[in-house]
Amino acid sequence: MSEPVLPELRTMWWESGNRARAEIGAFTLIAGLPGLVGQALRVSWRADRVRTSVIAVSALLSGAMATFGLLATQQVLIELFAAGPTPDRLRAAFPALTALAVATAIRSLLTVATGYAQNSLTPRVNHAVEQRLFAVTTAVPLEAFDEDAFADDMERATRNSDAVILLVQASFDLLASAIGIVAVGVAVVVIHPLLLLALIVATAPRLWASLHAGRVRYLTYVASSVRHRRLRLLHDLMAERDSAPELRAYRLRRFLLEQHDQVMGAETKIQIDLSRRISTTMTIGSFVGGLATAAVYVLLGLLLLDGQIPLSAAATCVVALQAAQRTLTSSIYQIDRVYAEGQHFRDYVVFLDRAEEHLPDDASAPAPGPLSVLRVDAVSLRYPGREQPALDAVDLTIEAGQTVAFVGENGSGKSTLAALIAGLRRPSSGAVRWNGEPWPGHNPRIAVVTQSFYKWPFTAAANIHLGQVERDPEQERLEEAARRAAAHDMIAALPFGYRTLLDRTFADGQDLSGGQWQRITAARGFYSSADLLIMDEPSSALDPRAEDALFQAIRDRQGVTTTILITHRLANVRHADRIYVLHEGRLVETGTHDDLVRAGGRYADLFTLQAAGYRSAGGAG
Repeated sequence: MSEPVLPELRTMWWESGNRARAEIGAFTLIAGLPGLVGQALRVSWRADRVRTSVIAVSALLSGAMATFGLLATQQVLIELFAAGPTPDRLRAAFPALTALAVATAIRSLLTVATGYAQNSLTPRVNHAVEQRLFAVTTAVPLEAFDEDAFADDMERATRNSDAVILLVQASFDLLASAIGIVAVGVAVVVIHPLLLLALIVATAPRLWASLHAGRVRYLTYVASSVRHRRLRLLHDLMAERDSAPELRAYRLRRFLLEQHDQVMGAETKIQIDLSRRISTTMTIGSFVGGLATAAVYVLLGLLLLDGQIPLSAAATCVVALQAAQRTLTSSIYQIDRVYAEGQHFRDYVVFLDRAEEHLPDDASAPAPGPLSVLRVDAVSLRYPGREQPALDAVDLTIEAGQTVAFVGENGSGKSTLAALIAGLRRPSSGAVRWNGEPWPGHNPRIAVVTQSFYKWPFTAAANIHLGQVERDPEQERLEEAARRAAAHDMIAALPFGYRTLLDRTFADGQDLSGGQWQRITAARGFYSSADLLIMDEPSSALDPRAEDALFQAIRDRQGVTTTILITHRLANVRHADRIYVLHEGRLVETGTHDDLVRAGGRYADLFTLQAAGYRSAGGAG
C-alpha cells in the first residue's frame, strides 16, 4: 500500500492557472518586460530620484566609457602594428593609451558611485514596495483570505517584494551592457560585417540556454508555493514559543519531524531534478556556444589569410571579439536577471491588481452619524465550498442603547452575523443598514471584542488603546477601562505596569495566561468610544469572579450605549433587552429571557440544560 500524499504536496486546482501564466511563450514575456521595467523604474524614481538618476547616468556613462575604451584600444593596436621605428609607433600610440587609462579610471569611479547609490536606494525601494503591499493586504476583506489561490499569490508577492530593486539594477546593468555591445558591433562591422553575424550566432546558444533555464526555475518556483508555505508553518511549529508547550505535552516531536521530512523530501527531489535539468541545458548551450566561438576565430583566420583584413585589424578584432565575449556574457546574465526578476515582479504586480479588486468601494461613503437604529435586512452569507449557508435570510433590528444577545449552539451563525454587522465580512445578499443607510465597509463607530483574540506584542497600555487615534492616551481612561474588565490589578502587578511589554521573546517582556489576555481584550472594548460594542464570547477563559465583574460592567452600559453580546453562558444574557436565537444560520426565536423561557422553544431547552448542570453540581457538593 502506497504512503498517503500530504494535501500540501498534491497539485491544487488553481496551480494550472499559475502554470499557464508561467508557461507563456518567451517572446510574449520579453515583449511584456519593457512595461514591467517601466513600472519598476517608476517605483524606484518615487523612492529616491537622486540615487535612481545616479545609477542611470552611471550605467550610460559606463557603457560609453566601454565604447571609448574599445575604440582607444583599436587605435593603440593600429599604431603599434603600423610601419616605422618602434619609438615613433609608441609615441603615436601614447595618446590612445592615455585615453584608455582615463576611460578605465572613469569606469572604476562609476562602479563605486553605482554601488554607493544602489546600497542607499535598495532599502528605500524595499520600504516603498512593502508599504504598498501591506497597505493592500491589511485592507482587503476577510473573505479574500478564505481563497487558497489568494493565500498562495500573497505568498509569492511577499517573497518577491525585493524583485523591484533587483529588476531596476538588472535593467541598468543591461543598458550598460547593451551600449558595450553596440560598441563591439561597430568595431567588428568596420573590420568585416560577416564577423558580426558570426558573433551573434556564437552567442545565441548561451542566450537560449540561460532563458530556458530561467523559465524552468520559475515554473518550479510557482509550483512549489504551497510546499514553501507548509515548510514555513512547520518551522514555526517546531521552533516558536507558542507551540512549544503543546508540542511537548502531546509528544508531537516525531509527528512534526515526519511531516517536515515528507514535505522537505518532496522539495529536495524537485530541487535535485531542477538542478539536473538546468545543468544539462547550460552544458548544451555552453558546448554549442564554444563550437560557434571557435568557428568565429576560424573565420577570422581565413579572412586574414585571404588578405581581406590587415594584421592590425585582425589584432584589433581579436581584442574586440574577446571584449564582445565578455560583454555578451554579461548581457546574457543581465537578460536572464531581467527575465527572472521581471516574472517575480509580475507576481507582485498581478497580486496587487487582484487584491485591489477585493478592496471595498467605500472611500467615498460619508462618515456615519451616531447610531439611532441598526437593521439587518434579509442577510445571507455562503462560504466558498460549502453548500449550507452560514446565514440564511436573517432580519433583526437593534436600537441605540439596547443590549442584545445572540445565542445558539456552535455553528449556528452567531459570530458570522456579528462579523457582518461589524463590516468585517460582506453578505452574499441582503444588507446591514446604519440609520437606514447601507454601510459597505468597516464602520469606525463599531468596536469588536472577538473570541479568537490575537496576542499583540505591544505594551499593556498599547493593547488597550490599540487602534485608537491618540498616541499618548490618558492614564485615567486606560485604568477605568481595565477596571471594568477586571484587568487593572493584574496589569498593575506586572513589572512595569501598563508599560510592560507583553511578549516574552523580547527583553523584559512578560507572558499572560489566556484569561489575563481576555481581560486585556475586553478592556480594549470598554476603552473604545464606539457607538456599538460587539463582545463575542468575552468570558470564555475568565474565572468566576472576573466573569461576574465583566458582565456587571456590560450591564452598566445598558440604556446608555449599545452592546451586542454573544455567549454560551445563558445566565449572563438574562438582562438583555432582546435575545436572538440562531440555529443553522436561521433566526428561529426572538424575545426577552422571560418570553423565551415561557415559549418553551430552543432557548428554553438550552437554558434548562445549563441550569440543570449547575443544580446537579450544587447537589453533588
